[in-house]
Amino acid sequence: MSSAILWKARKHLKVQCISCSHYCLIEPGDRGQCGVRKNIEGEMQTLVGNRVAALNLDPIEKKPLFHFLPGTLTLSLGTMGCNLACTFCQNYSLSQYPKQNRLVEGEPITADRIVSIAGAYYAASISYTYSEPTVFMELVMDIARPAKEKGLKNIIVSNGFQSPDCLREMNGLIDAANIDLKAFKDDFYREYCKADLKPVLNNLIRIREMGWWLEVTTLLIPGLNDSEEELEDMAGFIFKELGADTPWHISRFHPTFKMTSVKSTPVETLERAWTIGREKGIRFVYTGNVPGHKGENTLCPACGKEVITRIGFEIKGYNVNDRFCAYCGETIPGVWK
Repeated sequence: MSSAILWKARKHLKVQCISCSHYCLIEPGDRGQCGVRKNIEGEMQTLVGNRVAALNLDPIEKKPLFHFLPGTLTLSLGTMGCNLACTFCQNYSLSQYPKQNRLVEGEPITADRIVSIAGAYYAASISYTYSEPTVFMELVMDIARPAKEKGLKNIIVSNGFQSPDCLREMNGLIDAANIDLKAFKDDFYREYCKADLKPVLNNLIRIREMGWWLEVTTLLIPGLNDSEEELEDMAGFIFKELGADTPWHISRFHPTFKMTSVKSTPVETLERAWTIGREKGIRFVYTGNVPGHKGENTLCPACGKEVITRIGFEIKGYNVNDRFCAYCGETIPGVWK
C-alpha cells in the first residue's frame, strides 16, 4: 500500500475519495467502489500503487485510436481495480476481482523502468488501459511526467467517470484519450455499470475543451443499447458537443462475464449505426471487432477515397501526406507525427 491522492478527511476517521464521480465516503478499514482505494486509520491508501498487473506492447490501433500516431506501437499497462461494475467487462479478472476481496495482484515496477521499456521497444507512447486509469492515477502521474520528458505521448483508455479534479490533475500530461460512451440512457449505466451517464457526458466535453485528442468507443449490445433512437441521440451528442471530426468507434459485442447468454452483435447492426453516425454529421465512424470490414478504413471527407486501409489492427494502405489527403489535399484531422 501507498498514499493515495485526491481525497478528503471527514469526521470519525472517514475519508471521501474525490478521484471519480462516485465520491465514495469510506469507513475505516473499508474500500471504495473500485476495490483498490482503502481507508487505513483515516488516511486514503492505494492498494495498487506501482503494482502493474498487465503490460504489453500494442499497436496504437488496438486502443482503439485511428487518428493518433497511426502505425506506431504503444506500451500498454494497467493495474487491478475499476470504479465501474460492467456486467459485460472483457477484462473482469483485472477490474472486478478486488471488489470480491481477492488478492490485489501485480508486479512492482518503477516509472523509470516503464519509460525505459517503452524506449527499448521503440514505442511512441504509453497507454494507461486494461482496467481503469482513474483508480491507479498515482501511477499514471508518476509515469506520465518522465515519459513526457523523453518525448513519449501519454494516452488513457477510460470509462470517462473521473471527477473534474482528476481530469485537472492529468491535464498537461495526457495527450490522447479513448473514452467509452457505453450507452445514452441513464438506466443502462445504473443497471449494467453501477454508474451514471451524466458525468461521462460532462467529462467528454471537458476533455475536448482541454485539447486532448479524443476518440469515442461504443460497444453495441443487442437489445440493450442499439435502438435506432438511442444511436441517433448518441451520434447527435458527439456531433454537437464533441465535433464532427471526433472519431466514433462502434464495436461488436461478444458474450463474456455476466452476459454469456447474450448473442454477438449482428454485423448489420454495426453497419446501421455507422450509417446513422455519418447521417448525423460525424465524419469518421468506424466498425470494430469485425476484422476486414470496410468500416475499419478512413475515408477522406472531401473526395471519399480511402486514405488509410486497415485489416484489424494492421495498416495495409496509407495515403495521408503530413495531415492531408494524398488524393485531394483535404485536411484529415488527427495527430500524425
